[in-house]
Amino acid sequence: MIRWSRYPLCFRVAMREFRAISRSYAVLLVLVGGVFFYGLLYNYMYAPNVVHGVPIAVVDHSHTALSRRYIRLIDATPEVSVSTYAEDMLAAKQQMLSGQVFGVLYLPHDFEQRLYRGEESVFPFYASTDAFLYYEALERANLQVMEAMDGMYRMQLVEFLTPQELLAVASRQAVEVVGTALYNPDEGYGIYLIPSVLMIIIFQTLMMLVAMMAGNESKRRLLEPYGRLRRSRIRTALSLVCGKSATYLVLYGIFAFFLIGFLPLVFNIPHRASGYALAAMLVPYICATSFLGLTLSRWYTDAEAPILIIAFFSIGLIFLSGVSYPLELMPWYWQAVHYIVPAAPAVLAFVKLNSMGASLADVQGELLVLYIQAIVYLFLAVAVYKGKLHRVSSDKF
Repeated sequence: MIRWSRYPLCFRVAMREFRAISRSYAVLLVLVGGVFFYGLLYNYMYAPNVVHGVPIAVVDHSHTALSRRYIRLIDATPEVSVSTYAEDMLAAKQQMLSGQVFGVLYLPHDFEQRLYRGEESVFPFYASTDAFLYYEALERANLQVMEAMDGMYRMQLVEFLTPQELLAVASRQAVEVVGTALYNPDEGYGIYLIPSVLMIIIFQTLMMLVAMMAGNESKRRLLEPYGRLRRSRIRTALSLVCGKSATYLVLYGIFAFFLIGFLPLVFNIPHRASGYALAAMLVPYICATSFLGLTLSRWYTDAEAPILIIAFFSIGLIFLSGVSYPLELMPWYWQAVHYIVPAAPAVLAFVKLNSMGASLADVQGELLVLYIQAIVYLFLAVAVYKGKLHRVSSDKF
């Protein structure tokens, strides 16, 4: 029989935390559902990344030169392929429900007449959302065709325009500026979004794990044995914080291998960073997140309420990271939040390393922020657990 009393307190805390995690069905459900299911679901939904040749059905009730030109132009776009013509909307919808097509273009009988009367031509377009990028591709193709048709027929409609509309035509930009994404030349949405989401999953599920464990700890008064130990409360609190965090570090080292090591290979997401660079970024990130969760456990009285709060506030973390919106253009208070939440600099560092091929020297600013956060939150977590031990020994916990 193993005598755990021979081992350091930090090690005993880590083993107790691991046993508690493995025996809690609710915690295991959050970990499996959040890390594995959530990671696979996001990658699956954006798996096409760049969609080409999406088959659509056309219902042409106009039968005019304008409608035929519109159909030819939309078929010429790289995103869409006109695969079939349907007699009416009912037949077209049946084709979409059966999976033969992923969109339906309906051109009404007054499509051309409305245009030449100087009115807006209305034509419904239905798109499937089986994969998010199908709808986005079909919408972009229609927008391109509408802009092309606008350029063809704009000057023919001058007599129908108001003075304000004539001014808009005259001031139309003569030179079109076309931008190319340097690290995403195909402009795939999955390549842009998924790396950030994977790092957010690590932060979100780890914060949920800490919250659930701390809530159970508070509810079941599991700290009472540690409050009766004959040793200083600071040492005991440090052992508790380090033991718990060591368990989370080991677990999320395995989860991170699945999320940012295995999934990018399966779904063709950029994976330019070396294993050493990713480890150098993940260790302070997981530690800082663990210490932050343990610091906030001061206010966790149950295992359910914190989960809803964490899930709600995790939505804006991608914006705070500076990936989707430049950090320099944010107001000062949002920039301050960027340096408070570990997920924000970690997402930015991961995108630089894994998507842009940066070196560790290029992300030393983000790594410095993560290390500072880990140190600060470590001291705060120890102070929180010292207070918990004091309340336990005073029978006020």
